[in-house]
Amino acid sequence: MTTQPQNARAAAREASGLHLIGDLHGCEAGAQMMLDAAFLEAFCLARVTDAGLTTVGSLFHSFGAGGGVTGVVVLAESHLSVHTWPESDYVTLDVFVCNYSGDNRPRAQQLFDALRGAFKPASTHQQRIERA
Repeated sequence: MTTQPQNARAAAREASGLHLIGDLHGCEAGAQMMLDAAFLEAFCLARVTDAGLTTVGSLFHSFGAGGGVTGVVVLAESHLSVHTWPESDYVTLDVFVCNYSGDNRPRAQQLFDALRGAFKPASTHQQRIERA
C-alpha cells in the first residue's frame, strides 16, 4: 500500500474535478458541425464562453473531404475535446474541469449539454467521473 504525504492528499482534494465523457450516436447535426473544423471551433469557443469557462487556446483539424474533425480547447480549468465521424454519424465529447478555484461542475455540465444538443444525437452514452 502506498501512502501519500498529508500535503499531497490536501492538494489532490483542492484540485478535484469532473470528467464528462460522451459517445453520441446517430447525430443529425449536419455537415458544418461534422465536417467544418473552423465552424466547429468557433461554435465550441462560444459555448465555452457561454458556460463561464476560460479558453487558453484551441486547435481543430479537418481530415479532408468527407472526413471528420478532431479538436481541443485548452481551458484554464482543464479541457474540451471533440471528435466527429460523419460517415458513422458518431461524435465523442470529453469535458474535464478542475475545481481548484471553485466548483466548476455546473459549468462543465452546461458545456457538455450545449454540445450534445447541437449534435442532435439519437442516443448518448455519458460517463460522469469525479476526479481526485
